Amino acid sequence: MAAQPEGTPCWADAMFSDLEGAKSFYGDVLGWTFAEASAEYGNYTQAYANGKAVAAVVPPMPGQEGLSQWCLYFASQDVAATAARIRDHGGEVLMEPMQVGDFGSMCLARDPGGVVFGVWQAGTHEGFEAMAEPGAYIWAEVFTREPGKSDAFFPAVFSYRQRDMEDGEMDFRVYDLGERTVLGRMKMTEEFPPEVRPYINVYFTVEDCDEAVAKATKLGGVLRFGPMTTPFGRFAAISDPQGANFSVIDTTTTEGEMPKLTDVS
Repeated sequence: MAAQPEGTPCWADAMFSDLEGAKSFYGDVLGWTFAEASAEYGNYTQAYANGKAVAAVVPPMPGQEGLSQWCLYFASQDVAATAARIRDHGGEVLMEPMQVGDFGSMCLARDPGGVVFGVWQAGTHEGFEAMAEPGAYIWAEVFTREPGKSDAFFPAVFSYRQRDMEDGEMDFRVYDLGERTVLGRMKMTEEFPPEVRPYINVYFTVEDCDEAVAKATKLGGVLRFGPMTTPFGRFAAISDPQGANFSVIDTTTTEGEMPKLTDVS
């Protein structure tokens, strides 16, 4: 597979204090199977959907115990150069660029509005082996209380084109790489409790949204929104039993017309 264009979402992982609990939950809800934990890399454990690597789970590093959260990684040709751009545009590098064996190089960062994300320069690990298939990543949205900061930051770091949704009911924007839409940006409304920090919400594909929700809630997950049928599919937002937020979507069940998008000048 050729190297992903700069700024393409290419991988997702999450830290869990109860790693076995996370494996059991996502195994049931998303049908994931798991590789052996890699002791050399802090028990980093890859997840597979139909034999293809789609995400990873890992125990927290010392001092990072607490609420779990999914982290989305963006492709980079040069992680050090991307880290420099992050700083130049008001972001914060939380973990300096580091080599991860021959798998690749990474850093962790935070945008000026508090959204945490990762950067990945591929080596032998190129990222998602499947997308938009059952159990695999399909989409993500930046949830921020300060959309102006994210809109200035992410397109400056990754050269995104920006377009706004025309319906006017919510402050929603998409970021494009060329002709491909790769990321959404949603303004967090007052419906989000103050203690919910800005984050990137990742979507995983499922064959049946309602069935996935039923499994998740039975296993201790919390339904935050939905299920709701949209022009993009039927989706729901969930918090897993350890507090990590994510969404599930069945793209085969749709309703309504696609929204119109307007270029941001």
